[in-house]
Amino acid sequence: MPNVRRATRDFMDLVASCLTAARIDALYASKWTCQAVLRSLPPLAKLYVLRLLYLDAAVPDKMLLEWIKGDAVAKHKNAVDRLVQLRVFLPEEKILSRKKETHYRVNPKFQEQLRLALSTGLGTPRDPLPPDIAVRMPSAKELDDYATEKWEAWFSSLVNFASPDGPSASTNGFIVQLFQKADLLTSGQDPKITPAGFQFLLLDRNSQLWRVIREYVQYAEARQIDTGELIRFLLEIGFYSVGEPYSMDSLPNSQRNFAEELAMLGVLQLQKGMKDRWFIPTRLATGLSASLSESSAWQTEGFIMVETNFRVYAYTSSKLHIETLHVFVRTEYVLPNILVGSITKESVNGAFASGISADQIIKFLQQHAHPFVAQKVPSVPETVCDQIRLWESDRVRVQYLPAYCYEGFPSTSVYESVVAHARDRNGLLWEDANRKMIVVGGEHHEAIRAFLQNINKKK
Repeated sequence: MPNVRRATRDFMDLVASCLTAARIDALYASKWTCQAVLRSLPPLAKLYVLRLLYLDAAVPDKMLLEWIKGDAVAKHKNAVDRLVQLRVFLPEEKILSRKKETHYRVNPKFQEQLRLALSTGLGTPRDPLPPDIAVRMPSAKELDDYATEKWEAWFSSLVNFASPDGPSASTNGFIVQLFQKADLLTSGQDPKITPAGFQFLLLDRNSQLWRVIREYVQYAEARQIDTGELIRFLLEIGFYSVGEPYSMDSLPNSQRNFAEELAMLGVLQLQKGMKDRWFIPTRLATGLSASLSESSAWQTEGFIMVETNFRVYAYTSSKLHIETLHVFVRTEYVLPNILVGSITKESVNGAFASGISADQIIKFLQQHAHPFVAQKVPSVPETVCDQIRLWESDRVRVQYLPAYCYEGFPSTSVYESVVAHARDRNGLLWEDANRKMIVVGGEHHEAIRAFLQNINKKK
């Protein structure tokens, strides 16, 4: 049977994959972590949690099924799987009327803290400093400008690895290591941007943030940092008020180090007075307790206009925006607040060679469409979209489809039976009788697996 590697899609997937059951339970000692987990759940899973929150007994799965419509069974399974994955639900097997039934109980630690959160109301993990201590507070615009400047400084360094001149000598070593861990840069003494790095540049800021935070957490273990404490701090940050000052001295030493590293990302701003130090959450921090599937509170105004003649006008002075557009746009001239260029076959072929797809280019143009054209449907002319896809199809003449490899058959007779069954279904793609290996099309995988299970039952 093939081995399947499941990639983490959001931060809560990472929590479940990198922490043991005991450490996940330890996270639920904080009401802020419990609220962050609740926010991240699918709507149906949230419904289950809130309905069962004040029930101390385990309930059967068939009872949960009575709460949904018949066509929502798949959503029910996804909701329950996520709750079990995060140990919000603890499954119990019970024998009733000689039948084994699965019951679910809300994790007592999660249950206790979420009840506490609902009964004590909203708030922040720590009280902000009084105005007489934190006197040099930035305005909302200044805080946004600070976050943007820090964020773009990070990713301008990534773009620099793609330039002929290479990165500047002042590139932060920690940033380089983090990019290499994320497979955005190649390893070695002379790192270069990878195809994944080019694709990363075209993601929206919320997706970029989550990618970096995931790698930051995974990199923590290699740096001998308590992953559970880091995750708890990251989830709590989302509950602080943007623009309010909070004392650094009230944080444990390890969390102070986390705050200093997050300030490099623009998630926090650090300030210092005569005696006190404090951190100020930016709008980038508000997304840290939400699911990747939710929209970020951080939204940037669009700046790109694309015409039907393939001309591109980008009203921006951001070096990062300009360098990103260089990846697939032929630049004609750049003024202090505008870039003018055009999309050509040669310019997009360079992007395709770097591993970027036509759909990624189109999505980037749509996500950053200027407000003047963003309300139009489509915001990028169809002729331009179609032509970009046609240019890609000229290069990609091979279509990739999912397939499954079967090996390790217990006997020749079983192998031959499976081969015959796969051939009858027109699903056999390849076979090697000497090594007893076959490859079948992805759409036939479930049927072949069921056929194998029936053979095993007969034995």
